[in-house]
Amino acid sequence: MSATSNPRNEFAALRRFIPQRAPTERCDLCSAPVGVEHDHLVEPASRKINCACQACALLFSGQAGTKYKRVPRRARFLADFQLTDLQWESLMVPISMAFFFFSTPAGKVVALYPSPAGPTESLLTLDSWHEIVAGNPVLQHMETDVEALLVNRVGPAREYYLAPIDECYKLVGLIRAHWRGLSGGTEVWAEINNFFSALKKKS
Repeated sequence: MSATSNPRNEFAALRRFIPQRAPTERCDLCSAPVGVEHDHLVEPASRKINCACQACALLFSGQAGTKYKRVPRRARFLADFQLTDLQWESLMVPISMAFFFFSTPAGKVVALYPSPAGPTESLLTLDSWHEIVAGNPVLQHMETDVEALLVNRVGPAREYYLAPIDECYKLVGLIRAHWRGLSGGTEVWAEINNFFSALKKKS
């Protein structure tokens, strides 16, 4: 080692070659570490999604009247879902993608659609929604606050899912993060296609 070398500088240079660990995700309730695949809890009043360890998730499973509700992990592709173009137009959603869930704080079905600015709420005609439910009884079994009808009618797509609410917000976040310019750009549409491909495989 030369007389002018500095051991601290040499060790600092070596750190560049040491693999960096990804930051550990933690439970938003108790701060316990959680894995990449973990549960989520939703706060119905604020619609905030919280990461949860298994113990905290179990604590709020099936509990009524609590601040949090456990979000299910299951997703179902509704291959036989019935929705005409006229029925879709009657829902007054300005784009061809949205999700619908029953909000207990609002006391009604809420329609949200993704946008570059985040989730946007749309006015929903309840008469139209009741007609769609009548034609698709599976919607009667959606879990309030935590499960949604996710609709993708972009271009030729006609995809319908009973999806966990965190997956719906994941889609919103993905669009917000990757949207560029007026049309979104090729990257965001590739991400959207990958999202629905993964969700269909999962379901």
